[in-house]
Amino acid sequence: MSPGRLNALTDGVVAIVLTIMVLELKFPAEPTFGAVLAVLPLLAAYLLAFVYVAIYWNNHHHMMSSARAVTGAALWANHALLFWLTLFPLMIRWIDEAGMTSLPVASFGLVLVGASISYVILERTLIKGEGERSEVKRALGAGSKEWISFALYLASVPAAFVSPFISIAIYIGVAIIWLVPDRRFEERRA
Repeated sequence: MSPGRLNALTDGVVAIVLTIMVLELKFPAEPTFGAVLAVLPLLAAYLLAFVYVAIYWNNHHHMMSSARAVTGAALWANHALLFWLTLFPLMIRWIDEAGMTSLPVASFGLVLVGASISYVILERTLIKGEGERSEVKRALGAGSKEWISFALYLASVPAAFVSPFISIAIYIGVAIIWLVPDRRFEERRA
Protein backbone atom coordinates (compact mmCIF):
# COMPACT_ATOMS: atom_id res chain seq x y z
CA MET A 1 0.00 0.00 0.00
CA SER A 2 1.19 3.50 -0.68
CA PRO A 3 1.86 5.92 2.16
CA GLY A 4 -0.56 8.34 0.49
CA ARG A 5 -3.51 6.00 0.98
CA LEU A 6 -2.68 5.55 4.66
CA ASN A 7 -2.40 9.32 5.00
CA ALA A 8 -5.84 9.72 3.38
CA LEU A 9 -7.41 7.26 5.82
CA THR A 10 -5.79 9.03 8.75
CA ASP A 11 -6.94 12.41 7.42
CA GLY A 12 -10.53 11.18 7.34
CA VAL A 13 -10.47 9.73 10.84
CA VAL A 14 -8.81 12.84 12.26
CA ALA A 15 -11.47 15.03 10.61
CA ILE A 16 -14.20 12.93 12.23
CA VAL A 17 -12.49 13.06 15.64
CA LEU A 18 -12.23 16.86 15.46
CA THR A 19 -15.86 17.14 14.37
CA ILE A 20 -17.08 14.94 17.22
CA MET A 21 -15.01 16.92 19.72
CA VAL A 22 -16.50 20.24 18.65
CA LEU A 23 -20.01 18.75 18.80
CA GLU A 24 -19.35 17.89 22.46
CA LEU A 25 -19.04 21.60 23.28
CA LYS A 26 -21.95 23.31 24.97
CA PHE A 27 -23.20 26.83 24.64
CA PRO A 28 -23.38 28.80 27.87
CA ALA A 29 -26.76 28.28 29.56
CA GLU A 30 -27.44 32.02 29.50
CA PRO A 31 -25.91 35.02 27.75
CA THR A 32 -24.08 36.10 30.89
CA PHE A 33 -20.46 36.32 31.91
CA GLY A 34 -21.08 33.80 34.71
CA ALA A 35 -22.51 31.28 32.26
CA VAL A 36 -19.49 31.73 29.98
CA LEU A 37 -17.18 31.15 32.95
CA ALA A 38 -19.00 27.89 33.67
CA VAL A 39 -18.09 26.44 30.25
CA LEU A 40 -14.47 27.64 30.23
CA PRO A 41 -13.05 24.38 31.71
CA LEU A 42 -14.72 22.42 28.90
CA LEU A 43 -13.37 24.86 26.30
CA ALA A 44 -9.89 24.50 27.81
CA ALA A 45 -10.13 20.69 27.68
CA TYR A 46 -11.34 20.91 24.07
CA LEU A 47 -8.46 23.23 23.14
CA LEU A 48 -5.89 20.90 24.69
CA ALA A 49 -7.36 17.83 22.98
CA PHE A 50 -7.59 19.70 19.66
CA VAL A 51 -3.92 20.70 19.93
CA TYR A 52 -2.94 17.09 20.65
CA VAL A 53 -4.89 15.72 17.67
CA ALA A 54 -3.29 18.40 15.49
CA ILE A 55 0.18 17.50 16.78
CA TYR A 56 -0.35 13.82 16.01
CA TRP A 57 -1.75 14.62 12.57
CA ASN A 58 1.09 17.03 11.70
CA ASN A 59 3.79 14.58 12.74
CA HIS A 60 2.03 11.63 11.11
CA HIS A 61 1.78 13.60 7.87
CA HIS A 62 5.48 14.49 7.97
CA MET A 63 6.50 10.92 8.76
CA MET A 64 4.30 9.42 6.04
CA SER A 65 5.69 11.85 3.48
CA SER A 66 9.11 10.28 4.17
CA ALA A 67 7.88 6.70 4.08
CA ARG A 68 8.25 4.73 0.86
CA ALA A 69 6.07 1.73 1.63
CA VAL A 70 3.46 0.59 4.13
CA THR A 71 3.43 -2.99 5.39
CA GLY A 72 0.57 -4.87 6.99
CA ALA A 73 2.19 -4.32 10.39
CA ALA A 74 2.33 -0.58 9.73
CA LEU A 75 -1.36 -0.61 8.83
CA TRP A 76 -2.22 -2.20 12.18
CA ALA A 77 0.09 0.18 14.03
CA ASN A 78 -1.68 3.10 12.33
CA HIS A 79 -5.06 1.65 13.30
CA ALA A 80 -3.87 1.41 16.90
CA LEU A 81 -2.90 5.09 16.82
CA LEU A 82 -6.29 6.00 15.35
CA PHE A 83 -8.01 3.98 18.08
CA TRP A 84 -6.37 6.10 20.78
CA LEU A 85 -7.09 9.33 18.92
CA THR A 86 -10.77 8.42 18.63
CA LEU A 87 -10.94 8.26 22.43
CA PHE A 88 -10.17 11.99 22.73
CA PRO A 89 -13.85 13.04 22.30
CA LEU A 90 -14.86 10.58 25.02
CA MET A 91 -12.29 12.11 27.36
CA ILE A 92 -13.64 15.60 26.61
CA ARG A 93 -17.18 14.45 27.42
CA TRP A 94 -16.06 12.79 30.66
CA ILE A 95 -14.12 15.85 31.80
CA ASP A 96 -17.19 17.95 30.98
CA GLU A 97 -19.49 15.73 33.03
CA ALA A 98 -17.15 15.03 35.97
CA GLY A 99 -15.15 18.25 35.96
CA MET A 100 -11.40 18.58 36.35
CA THR A 101 -11.28 15.64 38.73
CA SER A 102 -8.62 12.99 39.20
CA LEU A 103 -10.03 10.00 37.34
CA PRO A 104 -11.01 11.70 34.05
CA VAL A 105 -7.77 13.70 33.98
CA ALA A 106 -5.71 10.55 34.71
CA SER A 107 -7.67 8.69 32.03
CA PHE A 108 -6.77 11.37 29.50
CA GLY A 109 -3.14 10.67 30.49
CA LEU A 110 -3.68 6.95 29.81
CA VAL A 111 -5.09 7.80 26.37
CA LEU A 112 -1.99 9.91 25.71
CA VAL A 113 0.21 6.99 26.84
CA GLY A 114 -1.62 4.70 24.42
CA ALA A 115 -1.33 7.17 21.53
CA SER A 116 2.35 7.68 22.31
CA ILE A 117 3.10 3.95 22.34
CA SER A 118 1.12 3.44 19.12
CA TYR A 119 2.94 6.26 17.37
CA VAL A 120 6.34 4.83 18.30
CA ILE A 121 5.22 1.37 17.13
CA LEU A 122 4.12 2.93 13.84
CA GLU A 123 7.54 4.56 13.47
CA ARG A 124 9.28 1.25 14.17
CA THR A 125 7.11 -0.77 11.77
CA LEU A 126 7.70 1.74 8.97
CA ILE A 127 11.44 1.53 9.62
CA LYS A 128 11.41 -2.27 9.72
CA GLY A 129 9.42 -2.40 6.48
CA GLU A 130 11.92 -0.16 4.71
CA GLY A 131 15.11 -1.63 6.14
CA GLU A 132 18.40 0.08 6.87
CA ARG A 133 17.95 2.65 4.11
CA SER A 134 14.74 3.93 5.68
CA GLU A 135 14.25 7.69 5.40
CA VAL A 136 12.03 7.49 8.48
CA LYS A 137 14.91 5.95 10.45
CA ARG A 138 17.36 8.58 9.29
CA ALA A 139 14.98 11.40 10.16
CA LEU A 140 14.02 10.09 13.60
CA GLY A 141 17.40 9.35 15.08
CA ALA A 142 17.11 8.36 18.74
CA GLY A 143 13.59 9.74 19.15
CA SER A 144 14.33 11.58 22.39
CA LYS A 145 11.20 13.74 22.23
CA GLU A 146 9.03 10.65 21.95
CA TRP A 147 10.56 8.99 25.00
CA ILE A 148 10.50 12.15 27.11
CA SER A 149 6.84 12.66 26.21
CA PHE A 150 6.02 9.04 27.05
CA ALA A 151 7.73 9.32 30.46
CA LEU A 152 5.86 12.54 31.24
CA TYR A 153 2.53 10.99 30.23
CA LEU A 154 3.23 8.05 32.52
CA ALA A 155 4.06 10.41 35.38
CA SER A 156 0.88 12.39 34.76
CA VAL A 157 -1.40 9.45 35.56
CA PRO A 158 -0.54 9.07 39.26
CA ALA A 159 0.02 12.84 39.52
CA ALA A 160 -3.67 13.36 38.70
CA PHE A 161 -4.54 11.74 42.02
CA VAL A 162 -2.34 14.24 43.86
CA SER A 163 -3.81 17.14 41.87
CA PRO A 164 -5.46 17.02 38.44
CA PHE A 165 -3.85 20.39 37.72
CA ILE A 166 -0.36 18.86 37.95
CA SER A 167 -1.31 16.46 35.17
CA ILE A 168 -2.87 19.21 33.12
CA ALA A 169 0.34 21.22 33.47
CA ILE A 170 2.28 18.17 32.23
CA TYR A 171 -0.06 17.78 29.24
CA ILE A 172 0.34 21.45 28.37
CA GLY A 173 4.13 21.22 28.75
CA VAL A 174 4.41 18.22 26.44
CA ALA A 175 2.12 19.88 23.90
CA ILE A 176 4.38 22.93 23.89
CA ILE A 177 7.36 20.66 23.15
CA TRP A 178 5.55 19.31 20.10
CA LEU A 179 3.78 22.45 18.82
CA VAL A 180 6.40 22.98 16.15
CA PRO A 181 5.97 20.20 13.59
CA ASP A 182 8.70 17.58 13.67
CA ARG A 183 11.51 19.29 11.76
CA ARG A 184 13.53 16.07 11.60
CA PHE A 185 11.51 15.05 8.55
CA GLU A 186 11.63 18.47 6.92
CA GLU A 187 15.40 18.60 7.33
CA ARG A 188 15.76 15.22 5.57
CA ARG A 189 13.95 16.56 2.50
CA ALA A 190 15.96 19.78 2.29
